Amino acid sequence: MSAVSRPQHISQGEYASAGKGGRSITTILGSCVATCLYDPKAMVGGMNHFLLPESSTASVQAASFGVNAMELLINDMIKLGARRDRLKAKVFGGARMVAGLSDVGQKNGVFVLEFLRCEGIECTGQSLGGTQARRIEFWPDSGRARQKLLGEAQIFEVLAPPPEVASDVELF
Repeated sequence: MSAVSRPQHISQGEYASAGKGGRSITTILGSCVATCLYDPKAMVGGMNHFLLPESSTASVQAASFGVNAMELLINDMIKLGARRDRLKAKVFGGARMVAGLSDVGQKNGVFVLEFLRCEGIECTGQSLGGTQARRIEFWPDSGRARQKLLGEAQIFEVLAPPPEVASDVELF
């Protein structure tokens, strides 16, 4: 009986890649985006999970930003035998998690599709936008990806009760 290997989980600002026989990679997304890249001939793939399209400060991990996350993942995959000109992509995430605030999820989605277009990387599948979090599982050697929607983002504003108004009047 063969042992089933547990998936490798990545969080914001992280990436992972593997070759043939490598374990699957998982992440959970809201407004962040995960890019799953794979080279079908080399059977090498990987996933990143970025928070914002670009940096506004140097104090946050470089892989949290789109262009850095993409280049780090691509370079890691090349070390495992992938070729940039054969890469294919599947992208997920970019949900609008809080109504009324700027839509960073939409900006992330626009960024990743434009990056792929400019780099000549074919996007073979995408699930971007909406208002639901997602759990993604990706098998790097085959390029297979699975998404599970996790439910609507429900943000409620709680109002303080009005101050009590005195109902008793005392006259002197």
